[in-house]
Amino acid sequence: MTQPFVHPYIPNTAPGSRATMLAEVGAESVEDFYADVPEELRLRRALDLPEALPAEHDLARHVRGILAKNRTTEERLSFLGGGTYNHHVPAVVDEVIRRSEFLTAYAGEPYEDHGRFQALFEYQSLMAELLAMDVVNVPTYDGYQATATGLAMAGRLTGRRRVLAVSDVLPEKRSKVHDYLRTDLEIDWIAPVRGTADAEAVRDRLDADVAAVWIETPSATGAVETRIAEIAEAAHASGAVVVVGTDPIGYGILTPPALQGADVVTGDIQSLGLHQWFGGAHAGFIAVHDDPRFVMEMPSRLFGLESTDVPGEYGFGDVAYDRTSFAHREEGKEWVGTAAALWGIAAGVYLSLMGPAGMAELGELLLARTRYAQQKLAAIPGVELGDDALHLREFTVRLSGIGADELVAALRSQGIEPGIVVGARTLLVCVTDTTSASDIDRLAEAVAHTVAGTTGTAGITKESK
Repeated sequence: MTQPFVHPYIPNTAPGSRATMLAEVGAESVEDFYADVPEELRLRRALDLPEALPAEHDLARHVRGILAKNRTTEERLSFLGGGTYNHHVPAVVDEVIRRSEFLTAYAGEPYEDHGRFQALFEYQSLMAELLAMDVVNVPTYDGYQATATGLAMAGRLTGRRRVLAVSDVLPEKRSKVHDYLRTDLEIDWIAPVRGTADAEAVRDRLDADVAAVWIETPSATGAVETRIAEIAEAAHASGAVVVVGTDPIGYGILTPPALQGADVVTGDIQSLGLHQWFGGAHAGFIAVHDDPRFVMEMPSRLFGLESTDVPGEYGFGDVAYDRTSFAHREEGKEWVGTAAALWGIAAGVYLSLMGPAGMAELGELLLARTRYAQQKLAAIPGVELGDDALHLREFTVRLSGIGADELVAALRSQGIEPGIVVGARTLLVCVTDTTSASDIDRLAEAVAHTVAGTTGTAGITKESK
């Protein structure tokens, strides 16, 4: 008789322990926990893993071989965005977050806190100033989860079940938000018009069961929403909450959503001093006004300045800890796990270095570089802009005479990643502060030669025609 396998390192794999745990939760087998996973997604076989490596140096060599297949944005000219961006990271940011008291402190409890609580308090304060909000959380996993949580907060506050999504949303974000909310909220999608929200359609669809209007700005195509105030006024008139998903990189120059009627502002801080790192160091923020109704619905930790038992002495610690799942466990309003706190410290260092003037200069640069790239590409015969909206950092171009995949393959052979294919003839192009005017010129020249080679119009621009 085959004996059941008991793993030497993974706890609770002994048959007795497993049986006790299953009985406690009322399940007959582990299979019960995966009942909602579709059959077509199940392997029903062992994982295709290589033989175990006998020594540490063998493993190190194996991993180095895998990593060697990657190419960084220092090796190739990249116009890739889509949620992870190649912004400049000042050297001091990396220096600070490598300090052992930050890098190795898991949760920053008092017995291991050597300035970590204060560093995160300063991050929250700087983010609040940038976003024109009063309360910002300790970072959570990523911006996708942060936006999903903001919408869940709206559902709990209103007792309603429907969300109106009015912007283009990254497919990955759309999927994650749907998975997070699918048992509690239904999402209705209203197609944008020329890149931005259709305010008239939003007004027509608002009724007594709408919990939130969800706006993304910049959208998945980089379009900046210009009618937030109008949409917010209509949403509030119907009792709905306005939740905005955004990237904070542009708010040194753009008007923050909070000043246009947004109730909850969410997003990702990867742009603020965090590297791409082959997928990005991501962390989510949730920001609200100083309204107890909203603050008490925030599931994640908040650090504040507090007095101690010593007169005149102050320290840093949790605020309203009792609203979290750390305090209530399974009875909490929403579960929150480990915070991406280290990335909050990185973003705090970045914001303190940049200051208001630096963020304003950065915002102006991004708008200018984006527009320059649009103009250069749109001047090429066979290339036109996807819409006429204001764009920050990203925009789409439509191609004629050549497919997007074909263009990407041709430019990739020249060491250029021209963008992300988002349609058969549509490309999403991204520029950042690390993208120079000469980089954009190189892209435009390469695109022009490639398109001309397909259409036979080499050297002819729209202006010369």
